[in-house]
Amino acid sequence: MAFSPLSDNFEDTSFVTEDDVLPSKTYALDLDTGAIGPMVDGTAALKQFILKAIATERFHYTVYDTDYGCELEDLIGSNVTAELLTDEIPRVITEALIYDDRIDDVYDFVTEQSGDKVYVSFYVDTNQETIPIEVVL
Repeated sequence: MAFSPLSDNFEDTSFVTEDDVLPSKTYALDLDTGAIGPMVDGTAALKQFILKAIATERFHYTVYDTDYGCELEDLIGSNVTAELLTDEIPRVITEALIYDDRIDDVYDFVTEQSGDKVYVSFYVDTNQETIPIEVVL
């Protein structure tokens, strides 16, 4: 396999079908400290993707494409009513996650506001399981 972008030699991936479940291995990342740990896969990797996608501001980092990230910063940082937060947080989080082909549905949002924090819990359906998620915004 050539490493030059000028070469027409590309790796043959014709053996991969749509039904194949590809691994989602990634390095474990502590979102609080930024420490990188050992490899994780499966549910742990998907949960990490969910939390990281919610914590990453969309359109802010050029390393990510325009699908990745969440637009919560503008919503949380503005002076909006609790009712608007309750309506918009599920929409914004769902948009941040549903494009990933491992995720089938995002639902049952519960939001609670306490002081300057917003607590959000919801469920994410994958083709293999349901993952409960809790985040503090």
